[in-house]
Amino acid sequence: MRIILLFLLLLSFGVYSQDSLAVEKIVEEQDSIKPHSIKKALLLSAVIPGAGQIYNHLAMPKGQKKAFWKVPLIYAGLGVTGYYLIKNQRLQKELRTEYQNRLDLLPTDQKWSPYDDQGILTLYNQHLTRRDLFIMGVGLVYLFQLADAGVEAHFVSFDVSEDLTFNLDPVMMDFRTAGFRISLNFR
Repeated sequence: MRIILLFLLLLSFGVYSQDSLAVEKIVEEQDSIKPHSIKKALLLSAVIPGAGQIYNHLAMPKGQKKAFWKVPLIYAGLGVTGYYLIKNQRLQKELRTEYQNRLDLLPTDQKWSPYDDQGILTLYNQHLTRRDLFIMGVGLVYLFQLADAGVEAHFVSFDVSEDLTFNLDPVMMDFRTAGFRISLNFR
């Protein structure tokens, strides 16, 4: 069983190396274009969520483009949290109106008739709390996409040359225990 797990783990890791020609080509491409602006990526992402990710995607070398798929996730996160924020806001307003109508002896909505006054107050507080949590959720999704644009902007011109190698090799520690040997070489 350990050998199978060791084999599967080895398959999941890959040893990555780049051709010297590919590295030279990437360096030439980076020298021929203007430097990538991290501030611009952050500003774009702050003004329009997801715009920084698209800016980073367009600036990446041809074989490494991967930032565009995050934009639908950003808008899905903002959409879901925004939907539930609005839904809970409407419900808490409706419950507040229902409670006020009951105090003023005005006609009430039939959908709230199974609840007594204390039940209406409990539901009101519950939806008020949920609304506040979804406000924080919208803020967290927004800040997360902003941080992602900034971090990815740093990696647009990140170069892994042949001077850095990472090797993961299977070894037998003794005759019964399998293990891994990790070696980092800085040439």
